[in-house]
Amino acid sequence: MKGLELSEKYYETYGRTMVEDGFPEIAEQTAMGLAGYGSECFGFDDEISRDHDYGPSFCIWLPQEIYEQYGAKMQEAYEALPKDFMGFSGRVEEEHGKGRVGVLCLEEFYEGILGYRGVPHAEAEWLSIPEEALATAVNGRVFEDRLGRFSKIRESLLQYYPETVWRRKLADALARAAQAGQYNYARAMKRGERIAAEIALTEFVKEAMHLVYLLNRSYAPFYKWMHRGLRELAVGSEIGDMLSLLYQTQEESDRVLIIEAVCNVLVQMLQEKGLSDCQDNFLQSHVGEVLRRI
Repeated sequence: MKGLELSEKYYETYGRTMVEDGFPEIAEQTAMGLAGYGSECFGFDDEISRDHDYGPSFCIWLPQEIYEQYGAKMQEAYEALPKDFMGFSGRVEEEHGKGRVGVLCLEEFYEGILGYRGVPHAEAEWLSIPEEALATAVNGRVFEDRLGRFSKIRESLLQYYPETVWRRKLADALARAAQAGQYNYARAMKRGERIAAEIALTEFVKEAMHLVYLLNRSYAPFYKWMHRGLRELAVGSEIGDMLSLLYQTQEESDRVLIIEAVCNVLVQMLQEKGLSDCQDNFLQSHVGEVLRRI
């Protein structure tokens, strides 16, 4: 069973009653769900990932003024809930995984991930936040949010980057992908610099995936989940399969052809979204087109 499903069932069985019966005076000011750090919050967990930070659990987010008054007492009630549930043992936490579930301060939850207690405003603030942090802040699922304050921040973040920030990130990813894949990979191979070539290839793969997320207006997760997450995207998910082919061959000529094929799909996506009229397959040629429309 996926962690999100287990969490929601655990909350419905024990959590709702704990909140409503144990804390009726603040029940309407709570938000419950599972979000934040961990593969289970993205829905990417499997049997391998169950060796740590997995098990029956959920989050209760309280506004700071409520958390300061009731947080400790509610945490005691949370810890008193049955540990085993539906055949799954209680959550086993690694040291760095503590504090991800249970009773949490709403503002501190966002600040701990983003560095801001709410939605950033200035472009510089948006650009200062690692994209994987934004993905972490909006993943998972909210089971109930009676006050609506937690979800208001979440929904504002899900509206994605401001237009100017988005275009700057697109331009940067295009330039990086072009430099690594279309320029440096083949040149490094010709020089016999195999390690440099492999690094260039990896950089290209990462930036190509990043471009697909950007073009879907979806925050890219931590690098180890980027390829897995492509399957969930509405447009360009086929690039994931094309990139997999790069690691199924060692032939330089084949890899160059695959790189150009990936770039061709990316260019088509740019054109379909009205971001560029340029017909050149070299991604660098589209940087100015994307920025010109700011």
